[in-house]
Amino acid sequence: MDPQTLPPDARVVYEKIKTQYQVHFEPLTVQDHRLNILRMSDLEQILDGKNPLKDVAAFPFWVKIWEASLVLADLLAGLPHKEQTTLLELGAGLGVPGLAAAKAGATVTLSDYEEHILDFQRVNAAASAVDDVSFILLDWKNPPEDLPQFDVLAGAEILFREEFFQPLLQVMRRALKPGGVVYLAHDVRRQSLHPFLQMAEKDYVISVIKKRLKSLEEDKTIILTRLRPRS
Repeated sequence: MDPQTLPPDARVVYEKIKTQYQVHFEPLTVQDHRLNILRMSDLEQILDGKNPLKDVAAFPFWVKIWEASLVLADLLAGLPHKEQTTLLELGAGLGVPGLAAAKAGATVTLSDYEEHILDFQRVNAAASAVDDVSFILLDWKNPPEDLPQFDVLAGAEILFREEFFQPLLQVMRRALKPGGVVYLAHDVRRQSLHPFLQMAEKDYVISVIKKRLKSLEEDKTIILTRLRPRS
């Protein structure tokens, strides 16, 4: 991906990011859809010596393309999106699942809690030639009063701090249209998934499937979860 081919407004954002981080574009193919994802070349520049294995809550989850996000992207790209299906990606980070859904025809909003994360999303949408995407700052503990509703909510590797579970459930209640559906994807080793689903099951009918990703380094098992509001 040649940054010089970005639209002028996205190129300005890209140049701003480059003054802060070492970055590169990574090409991804999700089903038949091509994405170009701007990501950090060296995670140490943001970890600043912290060990994510000792304090998972302090790890900046948004900087990585997680296996769960690839599995969720594949799911969303394969859904039969009706005309003007709206989708909100929660804690979208680099935005891979949401951008894949947009490529498949959904009207997508990417969200996260800091403006510089949205800058990465803006560049990734432009680099992936996706136009019908919006971006919003969304702090689950302090969501905007005018938070719209969506047909689909989605999130990959977003359950990592228990203090956010109840705020997230509140956001889901507000942001999901009647008859809507929530899709989540997490590594099977994510110990926070089960406690969250226990909290959610009184309000949602929950379905779970496992997807196995084969890798030369280490096979991964991803839990895909679908939540439908109880009537």
